[in-house]
Amino acid sequence: MPSAHHSEHHYIHRTGWLRASVLGANDGIISVTSLIMGLAASGASSQTLLITCVAGLISGAVSMAAGEYISVKSQEDIEKADLAMEHKALKHQPEAELKELTQIYITRGLSPELAHDVAVQLTAHDALAAHARDEIGIHDNTAAKPVQAAISSALAFSSGALLPMLAILLSSEHNIEAAVAIVGVLSLVLLGALSSYAAGTSVLKGSLRVTLWGIAAMLFSSWIGSFFNTAPI
Repeated sequence: MPSAHHSEHHYIHRTGWLRASVLGANDGIISVTSLIMGLAASGASSQTLLITCVAGLISGAVSMAAGEYISVKSQEDIEKADLAMEHKALKHQPEAELKELTQIYITRGLSPELAHDVAVQLTAHDALAAHARDEIGIHDNTAAKPVQAAISSALAFSSGALLPMLAILLSSEHNIEAAVAIVGVLSLVLLGALSSYAAGTSVLKGSLRVTLWGIAAMLFSSWIGSFFNTAPI
């Protein structure tokens, strides 16, 4: 006997924190690993590499948090301005707003009569919410949350940047560059797989996409760093 309750678990509600987390972790792994590989190729000591890694983690996490907050806060300000404008229009021109909402539903495929009935009922229930969702495109699942985005980015960047630090601490001085590179690649493979799984997309494609771009950045940084290696051949 089929269940009386049918519920689907969609992925769109994860958009805000998932985007910030993946971006932060990816940036933490790639930027710090690339930085360490570039310095290692230049002949820097293990102590220098560790200090650089710590500095990169701190500055990167703070930068990511600040940048994400400012960016998402700007989006939130725009949403608030649009909602204030819509609230004013609903107060002073309710009939025009009702017609506008009706036309939206007609455009989406409802008959004029049904569209009008739906618009009337939704307006009576919560007019501003109806216009925010169907006219402006503001949804609870995708609404801007600057503090959440900033914290997610900072924590994710720190988590990603900790991996090359651990590679430095746990490897011998002669194998630091190789250890950091291996840990970096494996971390990107795992990050791509986890983020794709959380988003409900292809794990293989997501993992390959993240890993290949990361490897390219690491190789380029190592190549540039090798120009500054003054060690005797």
